[in-house]
Amino acid sequence: MSTPVDDPLSRERSHLAASRSALRAMREDVEALDISDVTANWVNAEVLAHQIDERIKALADLSDTPLFFGRLDYLHAPGAEEAEGAEGERFYIGRRHVHDADGDPMVIDWRAPVSQPFYRASKKDPMDIALRRRFGYTGGDLTAYEDEHLSDPAEAAQTSKLLQQEIERPRVGPMRDIVATIQPEQDEIVRSGLSGTVCVQGGPGTGKTAVGLHRVAYLLYAHRERLARTGTLVIGPNRSFLHYIEQVLPALGELTVRQATVEDLVAHVEIKGTDEATAAVVKGDARMARVLRGALYSHVTMPAEPVVVVRGSRRWRVPAYELQDIVRELLDRDIRYGAAREALPQRIAHAVLVQMERSGEAPDDRVQDAVARNSAVKAVVKAVWPAVDPAKLVLRLLSDADFLAEHAKGILDEDEQKAILWAKPARSVKSAKWSAADAVLIDEATDLIQRTHSLGHVVLDEAQDLSPMQYRAVGRRCTTGSATVLGDLAQGTTPWATRSWQEALAHLGKQDAVIEELTAGFRVPTDVITYASRLLPHIAPGLTPVVSIRENPGHFEIREVSGTADVVTACRESLRHEGSTGLIAADARVPELAEALTAAGIPYLGPGEETTRDTRLTLVPASLAKGLEYDYVVLDEPQAVVDGEPDERTGLRRLYVALTRAVSGLTVTHAAPLPPQLTA
Repeated sequence: MSTPVDDPLSRERSHLAASRSALRAMREDVEALDISDVTANWVNAEVLAHQIDERIKALADLSDTPLFFGRLDYLHAPGAEEAEGAEGERFYIGRRHVHDADGDPMVIDWRAPVSQPFYRASKKDPMDIALRRRFGYTGGDLTAYEDEHLSDPAEAAQTSKLLQQEIERPRVGPMRDIVATIQPEQDEIVRSGLSGTVCVQGGPGTGKTAVGLHRVAYLLYAHRERLARTGTLVIGPNRSFLHYIEQVLPALGELTVRQATVEDLVAHVEIKGTDEATAAVVKGDARMARVLRGALYSHVTMPAEPVVVVRGSRRWRVPAYELQDIVRELLDRDIRYGAAREALPQRIAHAVLVQMERSGEAPDDRVQDAVARNSAVKAVVKAVWPAVDPAKLVLRLLSDADFLAEHAKGILDEDEQKAILWAKPARSVKSAKWSAADAVLIDEATDLIQRTHSLGHVVLDEAQDLSPMQYRAVGRRCTTGSATVLGDLAQGTTPWATRSWQEALAHLGKQDAVIEELTAGFRVPTDVITYASRLLPHIAPGLTPVVSIRENPGHFEIREVSGTADVVTACRESLRHEGSTGLIAADARVPELAEALTAAGIPYLGPGEETTRDTRLTLVPASLAKGLEYDYVVLDEPQAVVDGEPDERTGLRRLYVALTRAVSGLTVTHAAPLPPQLTA
């Protein structure tokens, strides 16, 4: 039996097919471009060819990704600055703009102003919308739709079933975008301006990571030319996390955003060693910036002798007191050490030129440059303001107790100095066993010498785990730009974890940032987040618990077991469900569980490896679970997770992270007693 022509679902499918054809035509138009007559040289040709290639990639039609996910029917035509048309204008909302051969829009980019009511409109504030339609898909096929008549007072407001299904849909593979399910409070953050820094405190499942990534996509849409010049960067806690989120922005058509860890940013030396917690805390303290600054500028000495410059038959003498004035003036200007060192020979040369002019000569800039390169001037600069290698500076501080004591006096106490001094001093920068915290110190010293390049916008995720010195390292990358800071104070699992966002933002250099809090949980089921929230009074007193808005309560079970065989059984049971399963355990227990899974013939992956239809189980050390999510989680031995950390509070925070990785179901398995904080 054929489908009636006026069937709404049939019409929407026809529009989808026509939109896909239009997108294909747009891509073919770009592929057919001939640039041979518009490029003056091979450099321009290469640049333009690269831009065309990126445009072709951005116009890719992903078969399993809906081209549009919503429709808006306006009561009146939107403002002329947004779109032109008659009353009752209709717009399909999707991941990118698609137009037909005449240039008329078939799909509107979700970031366009005309799309905003799709996320913000409500019965209380319809925003001139008569109808909001959501579409349901199976793979790339349009299979359902759902209407809200926002301007009809007779129709009661109700929860969108399609929205709930999309939120709760099982996931296999990397993180996907949430562009079809962005909520009003999330949209407000996503569309906030480029000039301001935003800090988002969000508990598990509130979508803070997705909000940060969609904010980047929005800013690139609204300020593309500016950000194309200045650059954007997403910073994550580790490689596994970055691999997990790396497909979100390309799915939204954004291919140029760089991703990195803090360790990548400060990779001036090879990391070969680790620090004890006490040493790492001191090295990560913001006071170390003052120690480094004092140690660096201790190399500057006041000239005690005049400089004599010989030019032909004339000798020009700049007395010591005048040289001292020049040095003091450069110190007072508080410019970078390296910039001041480069300016010093020019200042000395200028003093010589003043004398030349007084004697009746007329020197020009070439003479000044020649004087600045004079061997006598070079000798003064080398003696007064010597070049300093940042890694060698940090090496000396960590190796030479007297040098450290001299510059840490009144800043670090004796115990703190002892904590960071190497027991066995390294002989050279290359042979030193640098730690991650040492690399951050070297980055600070590098910036004191030469200014770090600033980007237009930086997204910093899982920010609660950064030390003050790491915040400073990130802040240097956006001194002239803005940032989106994402995190959850309850999930801080480092000894130096952030105590307050105000303090963290001060270290970042963004004291004026707006702090937003997301408390509506879209990912973690009600029973799971309620159980995990028992830990909040012990790990983050005063923090607002997440409230799950999901209608599906999810599966939750606490199961006492006798050994690893029972844990494997729990994994088998979870794998019977559609979607991914994560087996999370204390790091020390991972080898034993890996052996048990292998013996049972269950294939598994490591964190960051992409799940497939055939291999849907990931074995996750608790230390790497942060930021990841799985449809079903089996959590092995909660007390072992707590015991694996240096102190109880950090251990309980690590446990809180592990408990909140489940999207549809959580099974807690334990042979040892559960932590009392969970049973109280």
